[in-house]
Amino acid sequence: MLTVPKTWRLLPPGDATLTRRVKAAGPTWTVKKQKGRRIISLGVWADAETIELNRLKLLVERQTPSYQKKLQSGRAYREKKQESYADAFREQIVSFLDFHPRYQPIAAALATRIASHAVPVGSGTVARTQTIPIEQRAEAATIAWMRHQTTAYDSMHIPRVKGQRREVRRKLAAKSRSLLESYRNGSDINPDTCPLKQALQPPLER
Repeated sequence: MLTVPKTWRLLPPGDATLTRRVKAAGPTWTVKKQKGRRIISLGVWADAETIELNRLKLLVERQTPSYQKKLQSGRAYREKKQESYADAFREQIVSFLDFHPRYQPIAAALATRIASHAVPVGSGTVARTQTIPIEQRAEAATIAWMRHQTTAYDSMHIPRVKGQRREVRRKLAAKSRSLLESYRNGSDINPDTCPLKQALQPPLER
């Protein structure tokens, strides 16, 4: 157990630059908490004067024209990088789908729908991870999208038994792969009964 010095206060998370500068000025204590498999920061304890001094310096710096130009340049770079990744991810989905030529328009529409859901920063989907190759990300994102959009997964009552949800997902993934195979070999598909075609239909206007 540690007793926080009386002159210290907690700097909450949210401003990464300020947190880095306060840590550099040291000493500091970082408060962390485990949430599932992740460890998240709850803030940094540091001397109150150090926090306030760095906050004021950063405030002045952020009002200068040079900083605003740098900020705008950074935004433009991230947007371009995001667009490039979205295009690459969409192409990987189309490659994974590998639909018969007669179903290429559906492949393109499906890839666009999945990418627009999975790619945005903060989406929390497998598309944002860097731990597996983009080909695997595209495959996992496709199967996940189909699980939610072409099966009854979201309305299923799954017992709270260890491994049960994983088993349900495995069975639904096999079902989704079987459906994709029909599009790959060019089979005739009834649009009135195909869950994939129904999922791709635009919502009805009210």
